[in-house]
Amino acid sequence: MASFGYSAVDIKGNEFKGSLQAQDLDHAMRELKGKGLLPVRVVEQNVMTQDINFSALKRVTARDLALFCRQFTSIYRAGVPIVDCLRLLTEQTANIKLKDATQDVLTEIEKGEPLSQALMQHPKVFPALLVTTVAAGEATGTLDVSFERMALQFEKTHKLQAMVKKAMIYPLIVAIVAIIVVIVMLVKVIPSYVDMFAQLGTQLPAVTRFVVALSEFVVNFWFVIAFAILVVVLFVRRAKHTKGGRKFFDRIALKLPLFGKLNEKKACSMLARTLATLYSSGVPMADSIEITARTMENVWYHDALTDALEAVIAGQPLSRPLEVSGLFPPLLYHMIRIGEETGETDVMLEKLADYYDEEVENATQSLSAAMEPMIIIVLALIVGFLVAAIMAPMLTMYQALETI
Repeated sequence: MASFGYSAVDIKGNEFKGSLQAQDLDHAMRELKGKGLLPVRVVEQNVMTQDINFSALKRVTARDLALFCRQFTSIYRAGVPIVDCLRLLTEQTANIKLKDATQDVLTEIEKGEPLSQALMQHPKVFPALLVTTVAAGEATGTLDVSFERMALQFEKTHKLQAMVKKAMIYPLIVAIVAIIVVIVMLVKVIPSYVDMFAQLGTQLPAVTRFVVALSEFVVNFWFVIAFAILVVVLFVRRAKHTKGGRKFFDRIALKLPLFGKLNEKKACSMLARTLATLYSSGVPMADSIEITARTMENVWYHDALTDALEAVIAGQPLSRPLEVSGLFPPLLYHMIRIGEETGETDVMLEKLADYYDEEVENATQSLSAAMEPMIIIVLALIVGFLVAAIMAPMLTMYQALETI
């Protein structure tokens, strides 16, 4: 496959520039024409002439999709046809991957494909949640409502992700600084005192001997440590791609102090919000559960919802298998049970989503507030231990001099 840079226009005279992968020049020309574009200039690119577009490396985030859905809703409600909505969105979208996917969706729409089917052809850009909600909107004639609900869904998801990332920034920075300080002390500071320790001619304290030995090991065998760290990282990454490995690490994530409750509340928030969005859009409960299960990051919650799907298909209410799983807090399945009994499941799910969004925010703030002093204390203990190891021989020497 070769890379080709192109300049092309559509039937309205709008100019498009970019690059694409194709087997040869003829295939590149045919691909552009298949997208409804008239090639003006198509040139094969090499390493030196290929455009480096770092924005193309960016993945499509929840924020990008939220903005996409908001803009579509506004334009569509103004009476603009779907084709023109997508054309305007193609011109306005900053994310290259989302822009290219929207252009392909526009081409499929012009060929007569339904919007949901066109979106389905880009699963890495448009998630199944969006595709199913749009399909429900097409079936009921409420496409704008579906996009509005999805905009709210993606906005909440982005807010949740941003909140957790923001809370982790400071502890992460402090942890990195702690590691750097320890490495500098072991590699630079401790070795500078080794000769002085040797000249003392006295038996060094055990703590000093340990730190000196550790420093010498780090200086002389740093490549062994680096290799061991690399092996552990690769092993963990590989293990996470296996079913057993994912279950092991995801179970740890639910049992960790401080983090366990936060992960539980995040899962409950995602479950309630996604189910509420799908079910209120007219998607059958079984399909809603199946799609929601796919959005669960933790494999234990994914498996619990998969089991719940089988139970719901067998005729049980959703609240029952959620309770039996033992993973969800009582409030979640009790509220869902009340919704099932009163016929207001979607309303209860939305209330649960709002409640757990607030709980996640509170838990995140509490986690951040608890971790900051803990990391500082750990850093102080480590540095204090190393300093004590350096000072111990000196104190011993001074005490010996005083007795003379």
